Amino acid sequence: MKKATLTFLGTGTSQGVPMIGCSCPVCRSSDPRDKRYRASVLVHYGGLDILVDCGPDFRSQMLRASVRHLDAILLTHNHKDHTGGLDDVRSFNLLEAKPVNIYCEEYVENSLRREYSYAFAEKKYPGAPEWNVHRINGSEPFLVHSNAAEKTLVWESGYGYHYEEPRGREDIPPVEIVPIQGWHHKEKVLSVLGFRFGNIAYLTDMNNIDDSEFEKLRGLDAVTINCVKVGPHYSHFSLQEALDFFAKVEARESYITHMSHMLPAHEEFASMLPPHVHPAYDGLVIGV
Repeated sequence: MKKATLTFLGTGTSQGVPMIGCSCPVCRSSDPRDKRYRASVLVHYGGLDILVDCGPDFRSQMLRASVRHLDAILLTHNHKDHTGGLDDVRSFNLLEAKPVNIYCEEYVENSLRREYSYAFAEKKYPGAPEWNVHRINGSEPFLVHSNAAEKTLVWESGYGYHYEEPRGREDIPPVEIVPIQGWHHKEKVLSVLGFRFGNIAYLTDMNNIDDSEFEKLRGLDAVTINCVKVGPHYSHFSLQEALDFFAKVEARESYITHMSHMLPAHEEFASMLPPHVHPAYDGLVIGV
């Protein structure tokens, strides 16, 4: 089994922590582990650098982590806290001279076409983001390729980009990603995909997972799941539901992400959890 390294770029809920205008103890905490960008991770797997979700804090996350290369972006679902930073991939278009490969479900692509119509226009405004969108689903594993195989972007002032044949070859073989189907509501209102990268699985924004999906989560070294508060929530796991999920998966180590200011501050929260369960924090690296 290929080994993965996962860096938490953001571990906060849709409003981040601290939340605008809030003066609660968590939002006023001086512990840097309580400063949470919107949820996102960077995975190094099989020689590829893969981003999961691209929210409004994308630019700050890339700068803080000194990220200079991306092979692909995987989107879990279409909510703005997971897609709101996609315009900023223009920096990678310019510096790497490559389009950015985005993998998502069909309904997510349709949402992107509405919200970022200028990126899909037949005649694009010069400098609009260049994406290649690949449709995936929750039932079939899919391959992610190195972006070295993509055609090269050539900039023409006043016109925008045109494409030429790749200026290099794909030396890194593709990697297989296993999607895990979940739901952002107990009534299965909104599909959300988690992803398994060899020995690590990243899941977020779920509160309903079919029993059949747990077979995809056997034998993990590490797994993540979301929890926004201790008690019940209509679209996220409560703390007990998250702990039940971890007990069912039986990974060696488990991490809670997508946390709001309604949970205790990091140090207190960590003391409440079993030894193999941890609150993630921005900048944490696992799998090394």
